[in-house]
Amino acid sequence: MQPSEHAPAAAPVAPMNRLQMYPRLSDADIARIAPYGREQSWRAGELVVRTGDPAMGLILVLEGRVHIVQRDGIGDSALVVEHGPGNFLAEIGQLSGTPELVDGIAVEDVRALVVRPSCLRSLVVAEATLGEVIMQAMMQRRTALIQRGRGPTLIGRGGDPAMLDLQALLRRNNYPYSIVDIDADAESAAVPARFDAHDADLPLVICPNGTVLRRPDTMQVLSCLGLLPRIDTSHIYDVAIIGAGPAGLASAVYAASEGLRVIVLDALAPGGQAGASARIENYLGFPAGISGHTLTTNAYAQAQKFGAHIACPVEIERLDCGAVHRLRTRAGDTVQARTVIVASGAAYRRPPIPRRAEFEGRGVYYWASPVEARLCAGREVILVGGGNSAGQAAVFLGTHAAHVHVVIRGESLDASMSRYLIDRIGAQPNITVHARTELTSLTGDTQLDGAVLRHRDTGVETAMAVRHVFLFTGAEPNTAWLGGCHVGVDAKGFVLTGMQAGLATHTLETGVPGIFAIGDVRSGSTKRVATAVGEGAAVVSQIHGYLAAAQDAA
Repeated sequence: MQPSEHAPAAAPVAPMNRLQMYPRLSDADIARIAPYGREQSWRAGELVVRTGDPAMGLILVLEGRVHIVQRDGIGDSALVVEHGPGNFLAEIGQLSGTPELVDGIAVEDVRALVVRPSCLRSLVVAEATLGEVIMQAMMQRRTALIQRGRGPTLIGRGGDPAMLDLQALLRRNNYPYSIVDIDADAESAAVPARFDAHDADLPLVICPNGTVLRRPDTMQVLSCLGLLPRIDTSHIYDVAIIGAGPAGLASAVYAASEGLRVIVLDALAPGGQAGASARIENYLGFPAGISGHTLTTNAYAQAQKFGAHIACPVEIERLDCGAVHRLRTRAGDTVQARTVIVASGAAYRRPPIPRRAEFEGRGVYYWASPVEARLCAGREVILVGGGNSAGQAAVFLGTHAAHVHVVIRGESLDASMSRYLIDRIGAQPNITVHARTELTSLTGDTQLDGAVLRHRDTGVETAMAVRHVFLFTGAEPNTAWLGGCHVGVDAKGFVLTGMQAGLATHTLETGVPGIFAIGDVRSGSTKRVATAVGEGAAVVSQIHGYLAAAQDAA
């Protein structure tokens, strides 16, 4: 392959980020990196890295030039950057060895230092200043790759629930993708025929290696992209963390940074409910606010930096307790750990509204990501719920929708929502709060086209022509998998810890030795991101105490 004179034009990069994204390392920096890598050479025209292959790690160019090209599954590609001596090839996936997202092509003979993922993690921790430069560059490069929008190509109808699910899957996994909406124009409508696809095959996923998936499920997509979780069932971890929301990721960062062997398991993807929050404005240190997706993406990278193994999606079916606790996955694997942190959070309650389940994904949603926001552009929407998550979603949707109708059962938002969100909602003229009101019915054929609101005091019903309803109605703990361990829970199913569980010490430990609970799943916890992160940090010292006592007893 000889792309030198025929390479596509480079995609634009914001000037303010370019020096951070593509730093040129000094001879002194290269000397510090050298002990962590080994030299390797490529001839002109050879692929240094290839999209979809397991990540090689950081590749530091010593001689020659490399073109970085991002491509999708249907032949579209763009030159991202040219690397020369002192530049390095890497993005954040190199920390864990996930598949390459780009092609790296030697424009001329290349000699480079290759730092494998495990050695790269050691490098960025041991060399703090240099590690900061490398981490910053790798994270910004992933963001830029996502913004450019190549990778797997999704082909289908923009409003199809299956299409929305695929976008949500890739977004949660922080993976770049492109979309062909066949309803957009005649040219797009003709694309499925290129793959001999019919309506029943849609949506299609065209992987960067050319593999065509027809109406695939989650595991088929992850397998095609090389993202299936890897679990070493013979290994005994010091800590197994169930749930990769803010609480679980915080405990992973602190435990792994203190030398504990950590595995994090989540049934969906890193981020939890916080990962879907459009903007968190009351989190310490971010006066301008930060999106939940950005916050949890950074935490995910930080946990990987310290060597935590994060496996998603992995659903835990049962916990069996003992001297070594065993977690059975739905796929039939068994994870072994000396301690377990229950950070599985809570899911929004599915209220008993007639036909609700029928319209899930077809107008009824339990989150408000940019994907749903685009569908709502210029339309009226209903949002049910009065908590902070509902408030954040209402403010976010208000920047896209024609009007947002917030429906709450109580007298006002004062008792359930932070003041800054109440003020923000009050300041947006296209958001109306309907107090003492409930959603009673949904209408439509295959797609939602209307809803009925009823005032709780007067009984007056109002029919509204809406195609999108968002439900943020309370939360139920994700604790069904704890059944085999007899962990104590309260009347609502939240996990009892500390004095509630009969313990005078270890305030985050349950009544079962070595099993801890943090975040939203814990009974009596404050449902805030900051609280979850604080508990994630605090539980690690209690785990150290437990492990030390267990070792002394042995």
